[in-house]
Amino acid sequence: MTALVEEVITTDLALTEAAADKVKELCEAEGTPLMNLRIAVAPGGCTGMRYQLALDDEDLAGDVKKEYFGVTLVTDEGSYPYLKGATIDFVNTIEQVGFTIDNPNATQSCGCGKSFC
Repeated sequence: MTALVEEVITTDLALTEAAADKVKELCEAEGTPLMNLRIAVAPGGCTGMRYQLALDDEDLAGDVKKEYFGVTLVTDEGSYPYLKGATIDFVNTIEQVGFTIDNPNATQSCGCGKSFC
């Protein structure tokens, strides 16, 4: 039973509470209703593929969705295999401010953290 729980945790796309709180804060600051956080993967960037994050209120055919801390994380079915097991966080430190993506599928990434292969 424990192995099954670990498998679910390690293969799912996840959003931390800090990231969910930031999405809520951004929507509130814009005066918009709570929107989904959409993540996609597209060709480009320093190392071949780049992440795209956006607030979105559309549901597209084939979307993979899951709710975390009151925010729905959405990705398209083409991006999901590249993101399976990734965790999206929001950090605010002296060194970095912004969303970060810890992706176990990335074999190489650039210094800016916005692209991978």
